[in-house]
Amino acid sequence: MNFVEELRWRGMIHDMMPGTEEQLRKEMTAAYVGIDPTADSLHIGHLVSIMMLKHLQRCGHKPIALVGGATGMIGDPSGKSEERNLLSEETLRHNVECIKTQLKKFLDFETGENKAILVNNYDWMKEFSFLGFLREVGKHLTVNYMMAKDSVKKRLETGISFTEFTYQLVQGYDFLHLYEQHQCKLQMGGSDQWGNITTGSELIRRKLGQEAFALTCPLITKADGGKFGKTEAGNIWLDARYTSPYKFYQFWLNCSDEDSERYIKIFTLLSKEEVEALIAEQQQAPHLRPLQKALAKDVTIRVHGETEYIQAVEASDILFGKGTTETLKKLPEETLLSVFEGVPQVELSRQEIENGLNIVDFLSEKTSVMSSKSEARRSLKEGSVSINKVKVGEDYVVSPNDTIDNRYILAQKGKKNYYLIKLI
Repeated sequence: MNFVEELRWRGMIHDMMPGTEEQLRKEMTAAYVGIDPTADSLHIGHLVSIMMLKHLQRCGHKPIALVGGATGMIGDPSGKSEERNLLSEETLRHNVECIKTQLKKFLDFETGENKAILVNNYDWMKEFSFLGFLREVGKHLTVNYMMAKDSVKKRLETGISFTEFTYQLVQGYDFLHLYEQHQCKLQMGGSDQWGNITTGSELIRRKLGQEAFALTCPLITKADGGKFGKTEAGNIWLDARYTSPYKFYQFWLNCSDEDSERYIKIFTLLSKEEVEALIAEQQQAPHLRPLQKALAKDVTIRVHGETEYIQAVEASDILFGKGTTETLKKLPEETLLSVFEGVPQVELSRQEIENGLNIVDFLSEKTSVMSSKSEARRSLKEGSVSINKVKVGEDYVVSPNDTIDNRYILAQKGKKNYYLIKLI
């Protein structure tokens, strides 16, 4: 499998330094991407770089994930409009450990000559004295060269600190260090990183007289111009503590047709033939959303595992009438609340149902799901009321046996009107 050809058909190449493809054809090549450790979880904005490493390893090359412990303490001006918060060493160490656990879901760190390695640039930068850094790195690159970078130019009007100005030198030195210690000859990243990456290859050329290469992928956008990976609630995280597997699955499932056609090439390992078959299927029956379903399945299983994926599908089905009481009752509380986010929620004293509560009173006086007893009776006669996905009649008595997770009862009127009753 040819790495460059693989990325090319997937639409994952923005810029590539001349000679890169020849280098990759010539020998097993070590390549790295930098990962920002400012949180203890990766988010889906990181996935493009990680998938580049994944494809690299599948093609027989050696992936290096560099966690920027040192650079994370400085802040990168690329694509940023302001300085970012600097993190303590203890926080960074914790974040690095969490990130490695997530990377293991994508990369093989255990087997083969091309097994992945994780490095932290803080390990080699922490002993550097200021004078030592100026002598070893600073003297090889001119201020004119550094000022010409787009990432610096864009910040000059608003002001850029010396700390952020020197970021490209630190990243450049990372490339030099990895070249010397791990024979790493290629750095990859988003297109906004081109300036920083080429600083590294220039430093290697000037200091060692050797060639090093750069390859960047396009920044991922949405067809509607919105920012990829962001929702109103913020980032879509890989850690279930911050983004539930259900919400993670829903993010991919809700991609537009246009976006899912691009994303399935970038974020999955499906072959060209499989992707083309899905695109043809989508064109024939867009309402069935085969692209979105395949995309959501592939990424959710890789990040969260098959059990969480199945649970997310079952949770999604509940809203569209396919769910059962059994599915509902086995949902974790967090997923249940995610599914019914935005649905009217009513609190009811647990004592009210301890000895059984007539359904008419339950729907009207006690929860205001219905505006009156007569409306409740009419809806019950019409057969349009369900409790926990089971249709009920006028004689039904609500009891503690109806609770989900011992705390909730789901009432439904018609096909789409849900009410979540929380017992207190």
